[in-house]
Amino acid sequence: MAFSSDTMASRVTQRLLHRMVTVSITLFGLLALTFMIGRVMPIDPVLTVVGPDADSSTYEQVYQEMGLDQPLLVQFGIYLQDLAHGDLGNALLTGKPVLDDIIRVFPATLELATVAIIFGIVIGIPMGVYAATQKGRLTDHIIRVISLFGYSTPVFWVGMMGLLIFYAWLNWVGGSGRVGLAYEGLVEPVTGMILIDSIIARDWEVLASALNHVVLPAFILGLNSVSFIARMTRSFMLEQLSQEYILTARVKGLPERTVIWRHAFRNILVQLLTIVALAYGSLLEGAVLIETVFAWPGFGQYLTSSMMLGDMNAVMASVLLIGLMFVTLNLVTDMLYPIFDPRTR
Repeated sequence: MAFSSDTMASRVTQRLLHRMVTVSITLFGLLALTFMIGRVMPIDPVLTVVGPDADSSTYEQVYQEMGLDQPLLVQFGIYLQDLAHGDLGNALLTGKPVLDDIIRVFPATLELATVAIIFGIVIGIPMGVYAATQKGRLTDHIIRVISLFGYSTPVFWVGMMGLLIFYAWLNWVGGSGRVGLAYEGLVEPVTGMILIDSIIARDWEVLASALNHVVLPAFILGLNSVSFIARMTRSFMLEQLSQEYILTARVKGLPERTVIWRHAFRNILVQLLTIVALAYGSLLEGAVLIETVFAWPGFGQYLTSSMMLGDMNAVMASVLLIGLMFVTLNLVTDMLYPIFDPRTR
């Protein structure tokens, strides 16, 4: 028995080491590629600092202070050395440390993406399951068309139409921003996510305003996830419904609801977990258009503005964060596999 425990511990250790090496190589590759692309972009970060009217001596001084006179490999090495000490540099956009900027803007995107993925799960999974049970029928075709529409329609256009219809015309939801102007700054930022912060502060008026403002952008952002999750759920369910154990369950006289949800659906949970993790990661990194339309002060806007200015400190830190997000989601997904499917233990 001791040998079995030692063997299991050895396998777990090897797996963790393998993951750490893979993660390190992946993040290093992301940083190296982003750094090299940033240095060949036709944007001069020095001009962003000194302005277009600066004289040549000032330009040259700032150029050297930023280390741009060094070879690319030397510049990258200096960046890695600073990164190892927790220094991500200062942002040209705000003049503050990049880490402080990311800590400030990321919770807004995390909040928006989390509400969006909840919409994706709550709506997309039942749609996919029902479409699979109605294969070839009118309902199945309607759900597939809706999924195609949600997946292919430009999100910024849907966002503008949503604001026009549900805010300007019907006044059902809040407009731009995270809360109404009257509630700005009333809740102390503890987590940076205003829904949670308002609950902590027990300020229900701010919570109501925040919910009123987040529901439309989150739903529109989640449309893509709804479509993706619905299509993949339908595909997974069709595969399971064609298996012999489903036929056996039906022959035994089990209720159709039991056959669908307790047998077929349980066998696609691991696959769905992977799909949801991928969708969530995409929402976290791809919310820039919705944030722009709804004036949502999040990570996407920060990254886009930094790219336009050629602010490589902010861009590199943002790319690193995106890489860490996907790596973390993959690790969490792997840890959850044994819970949903004991066979993976």
